[in-house]
This record gives sequence, C-alpha cells and structure tokens, in this order.
Amino acid sequence: MSNNYRTTFQQAANHPTAFWADAAQHIHWDKPWQQVLDDSNKPFYRWFTGGELNTCYNAVDRHVEQGRGEQAAVIYDSPVTGVKTTYSYKQLLDQVSRLAGVLHDLGVFQGDRVIIYMPMVPEAIFAMLACARIGAIHSVVFGGFAAKELATRIDDAKPKAILSASCGIEVAKVIPYKPLLDQAIAIATHQPRHCLILQRPQATAGLQPGRDVDWVTAMESAMPSPCVPVAATDPLYILYTSGTTGQPKGVVRDNGGHAVAMQWSMQNIYDIKPGEVFWAASDVGWVVGHSYICYAPLINGSTTLIYEGKPVGTPDAGAFWRVIAEHKVKTLFTAPTAFRAIRKEDPEAALLHQHDLSHFKALFLAGERCDPDTLEWAQQQLQVPVIDHWWQTETGWAIAANCLGIEAFPVKPGSPTKAVPGYKVQVVDSKGQEVAAGEMGNIVIKLPLPPGTLPTLWQDDERFVASYLSAFEGYYLTGDAGYKDEDDYLYIMSRIDDVINVAGHRLSTGAMEEVLAAHEAVAECAVLGVNCALKGEVPLGLVVTKDGTDISQADLSYELIQAVRQKIGPVAAFKQVAVVKRLPKTRSGKILRGTIRAMANGTEHTIPATIDDPEILKEIGQAIAVLGYPQG
Repeated sequence: MSNNYRTTFQQAANHPTAFWADAAQHIHWDKPWQQVLDDSNKPFYRWFTGGELNTCYNAVDRHVEQGRGEQAAVIYDSPVTGVKTTYSYKQLLDQVSRLAGVLHDLGVFQGDRVIIYMPMVPEAIFAMLACARIGAIHSVVFGGFAAKELATRIDDAKPKAILSASCGIEVAKVIPYKPLLDQAIAIATHQPRHCLILQRPQATAGLQPGRDVDWVTAMESAMPSPCVPVAATDPLYILYTSGTTGQPKGVVRDNGGHAVAMQWSMQNIYDIKPGEVFWAASDVGWVVGHSYICYAPLINGSTTLIYEGKPVGTPDAGAFWRVIAEHKVKTLFTAPTAFRAIRKEDPEAALLHQHDLSHFKALFLAGERCDPDTLEWAQQQLQVPVIDHWWQTETGWAIAANCLGIEAFPVKPGSPTKAVPGYKVQVVDSKGQEVAAGEMGNIVIKLPLPPGTLPTLWQDDERFVASYLSAFEGYYLTGDAGYKDEDDYLYIMSRIDDVINVAGHRLSTGAMEEVLAAHEAVAECAVLGVNCALKGEVPLGLVVTKDGTDISQADLSYELIQAVRQKIGPVAAFKQVAVVKRLPKTRSGKILRGTIRAMANGTEHTIPATIDDPEILKEIGQAIAVLGYPQG
C-alpha cells in the first residue's frame, strides 16, 4: 500500500475489495475467503465470506510460533493495589489456553455466549482471548455496573457462563462485585450454568455451591485447549451500547473483518510496530478496551498496557507520566476528559517534567469531542503530535483520524482531521443532499462500511436498520452533526440532538463549548439547549473552574457571555451560565448532556446506570434551579 494518504484513500474508496484483500494478507487464515465483500443481501454486507480463522491464534499463538514468545505481551500496572506484572507472549499463551480449557470444562463451546464482568486486571484480557480461542462469543459488561443493567444483558445474551471477580477498586474504595452479580442473576430470567470467580486479596466473595467455581482452583487442573477455526462472519463479541428505548443495543463484531481492521489500524493510524508499547487508558468494558487494550495491539504483535488506576488521585496528576516513562510507552490513547482532569490539578504540568518522556511519540484522544484549548495545552506540554480522532462503539475503530502511519497532516484544533481510508464520510442536509464546505449538517457514511464495523445488532436486524440505515438510504447515520472545511478536515460539533434551534437558527453547542473552554479560568464545560417559550430553545452553559481560580462567579459568567456574543453572535442568545464543582459523566468520560437537559426542562428522566457519581446530579439540579430551571 502507498504511504501517501490521498493515494491510499482513493485505493480504498475505488477498489475496496483489492484494498482489503491486501490488508488481510497480514492475518493468518485457516481457510481462504471465497469473497472479500459479499453484498448479496444489502444492506447486510459481509466481509471475507467463506474464510476461516481464529482471532486468538492471530493475537497470541502465531507470535510464539514466530519466535517472539519471550517478548512482553501484556503489562499490568495497578497503582490502586501496588501490583505490577508483565506477561510474555509465551506466558499469555499458557494463561489463555488453560482458561479456554476451564471454559470447556464448564460446558462452553463454539457459538455459546459468555459474559465477562471484571475489573481492570489481566484476567479480563485472558477471558476475552479464551472465548475467542474456542469460538465462544463474549460480552464484556463494565465491572461494577448496576445489577439491573447486568441482568438485562444476561437475558439478551443468554450466557452459558459468567466470568467475574470478587471486587473492583475505585481509587481507595473496594467495590464488591459478587453481590451485584448474585442480584443480577436473581433478577434475570435466563440462568447461567456457572460463574467463574477470581478472588482478589481486597475482598473475598462467597461462592454458591454447584454454580460458582473458584478461578485459581479451576486453572490449576485445567488442560490447555487448542484454537478452533471459525467463519470470518461468525460473531467474536457482543458489546451493548445504550438504546433510546432503554433496551441496550447489542453491537456485534465479526471475527474476520475485525482482525483485519485491528491489524491495519495499529500500523496505519497509530504507527505502532510489533514490539512497541501501546497504552489505551480506558476500560475493557468499553469499545476502546476491546479494540485497543486487547485485540489490536496483540494481533499486531505489540505490547499492551492494562492500567488499574485514574489520571488523577492514584496518587496524583502525574500518574500518566509515571506510567509512560516507566514502561516506555510510545503512544497513549485516552479521553480528553482525562487531560482536563490532569490540567485542572496541575495546570503548569510541573509533575510531567519530573519524568523522561523522550521515547513518547504521540497522544491520541477520542471518546468525546476534544476542545481546542485542551488539545493545545497537551501539545504545548508534551511537544508531540496530539491527535483528536473520532469513532464509535458501532464502528470499533476510527472513522476520522490523522493517520500517522500513512501521512501526518498539520493538526487543526477542533478537528479529528480527515476520513480514514475505507470510510466515505459525507455531510448532508435533512434531505440527504451534500452541503457546502463550512455548512453544518448530518454526518453520514456511505455503505458499505469497511471491515471491523458492526454487521448488525445481536439477534435484531430490524432494529439495526431502523437505528442506523433508515434515515438516508444507502448511508449509515452516525448520529453526529458537524461540517467539513475547504481542506476536507472534518469537524464533529455535537450529537444531532445537541444542535439547537434558537429562533429558527441552527446552532452547534460544540462551537459554544469551544468559546467557554478557551477562557483561562475554565477547566471543563458543557452547553446544552433548554426549552424557551419565546425562542424555542436557548443555550445553557455549565462550567468547572480550574483549581486556584479566584474570579467571582458573576464576573466569570459575564466574561463568558460576552465571549460567546463576540465569537458566535447575539443570535446564540447565550445568557445563562452555572459554575459547578463537577460535570456528571458516564464511567467512560462522556458528559450526560441529555440528562441535564431533561432536568432543566422538567421532563421525565432516569439516572443512567453508567454514571460515575449520581450525587453530582443533585448539585447540578441546585445550580440550574438558581437560574430558574426547570421552566414550565
């Protein structure tokens, strides 16, 4: 493949079968595919039909067979327990093959489902790979998720077994998992046959005779199981994402296209070679953890890092710098909210300069839109490329990025750069017509989506079409709004629902957030549209100030309102700002804008199960009440 972006993009766009067939040569196939792209049942496209492979073999066994068994595969760094461990590829193979044997002993075989409900420990990765090894379909549920939410996923996936641990650890707080698991099983209609429980020193879980099995004891007597070849189109995993109906959507990932996309993305987007250390500071319960803690680095033969800690508080705002320096991390991938937290506590980055980061080459940000102010601060402090890139649980890998392994482009703060080769991204109006450069619209992707993206939802083809493919025929609806500039740089400004209509003017809350974030006193912010009897909607701003800031709330509000008026215009009708201690977020770092909007509008809402701290909503409610919300 060419190392020129334009040529590579055109190859993928104009000759997708040849392009992806070439990419697939880097994966081991037990049986070659009969068709690269099967479009016989549109809009249900399938990649590499007829082919057979095993994802675990590609992630583990082949590297050992190629003589790299002693290379580090997994580094575990847990500041909350003080434990650091490194597993070579040979040791990883031993752990995974024996755990696969345990699953067989528990009656789990090809096509069966397994739920993994675990903290950030190496065993979570072993569990995912062990399922892939025997052709079982795993569904990882974020550790510590509420029992009701876990029960919903149990009933939908219908697992033969659940793999869990006695507890997770949030900074200094031990979170017992087993009571939540027991409660979820009691609520669920479907009953798993077995639960495999990893006992951690911080908490011991009671085991139910006949159902619960001790992890360590089972591993001691287990016989290693070999890799089972599966069809390229067979599901590798189900990952549930929030649904508008309250029923989570089970995003399906296949084996063949996924393996090809993971390998390709590591080298072409992140510029990571075999043996280099890649750190995705996320959780295995999220799509980032699936793609870039577990599968992509290992399929690529790189070293992946599992971090059980926080960007601040374990022990301080220098935690990330310590990990990067100690483990010789080449590239870090995390959420912008992590850097906002670090900046809030250490605005001058004094702790960064205590570590040698000479080997660190790039920072990738995703999970939410990165405001330009945070990106520029990170660039200034790190002196390496800071790449905002954009993707979704549904796609499994980047839709738009600055592809460092192909051709690095100048960074434009606020933009995830250009569409990744394989994605045909367009910005269209409500009638599906492409809009001019600089004009806001709906961001869509022309079908077929590239390998590695969702082929459907778990046992719900109808909902897949209704949710993603029905709005514009022949296109996947991303649900995001934004625009392209004259250089084809893409700007993701907000979710479609967050484009507000102020007296007939369609305005982006993301653009207003840029203005607020640029103020020297603001650490974090959110803007959302709330109901207005006169204008339809008006923007409401929430801001968190940096530590040590002494500006009064009245002065800060005045300055922010004037800044929006100057840079967006009086049409924005931006007149209300609330200063709060924290913004309510999901555990993956996304701000709960929809929940805040519902609170301000006085409409019915539920507290999402993914919220990191439900108590913060009380403060938000009090802050917006001072401004007169809810109204009507």
